[in-house]
Amino acid sequence: MRISERYKLFIDYFSKNFQRAETELHYSNPYELLVAVILSAQCTDKRVNMTTPAFFEVFPDVYSLSKTSVEEIFPLIKSISFPNNKAKSLLGMAQMLVKDFAGEVPGDVEQLVKIPGVGRKTANVIASVIFNKPAMAVDTHVFRVSKRLGLVEPDLKTPFEVEKELIKNIPEQFVPQAHHWLILHGRYICVARNPKCHECPITSFCKYYEFMQQGKKLEFVTLSKKKRQIEL
Repeated sequence: MRISERYKLFIDYFSKNFQRAETELHYSNPYELLVAVILSAQCTDKRVNMTTPAFFEVFPDVYSLSKTSVEEIFPLIKSISFPNNKAKSLLGMAQMLVKDFAGEVPGDVEQLVKIPGVGRKTANVIASVIFNKPAMAVDTHVFRVSKRLGLVEPDLKTPFEVEKELIKNIPEQFVPQAHHWLILHGRYICVARNPKCHECPITSFCKYYEFMQQGKKLEFVTLSKKKRQIEL
């Protein structure tokens, strides 16, 4: 099957069946989403959603957060992975937004990646979810699922390489949703270990399933924990 056919079938299926796919992080404004995405690195959305309500009670906006200290932030996020680093990132993020962006979260990826705690993946999430820009955030799920489906070559080594291929082949109007399609499919069906192929509705165009049926194994580069931390 040609790669263009896989993209067409992928878009046809998800655009019909998951029209309202969206982030599972809870937020009510750009500041809250930025905090939640920073906290979500190497952590589940469920844990983040359990943590942020109390955090936002104490720091309801970027100005209150910018005036605090790492020592005051830490107790509120200590159940999150890497709380020391994330406390520093949150404080640095708030101070830069106040100093350089008049307290507003920018919508440009190149500006976002200058902010402490914000890597390309986080920047793409903000640009896509808040500003509906055709930005593709590549996390471990997107990295894995896009290769299993055959949307990108299995030997691509970095999230940025995968991002470029997905952006090139997915029509612009579908890019923001496609990010969520790939994440949710990877989170609940195409899981890292023992993917639930018996439950999967898209095996007809999945390269991984095709190989498995032929008694072969689809070899592909995975995203290491170290690389995930760097890219976020």
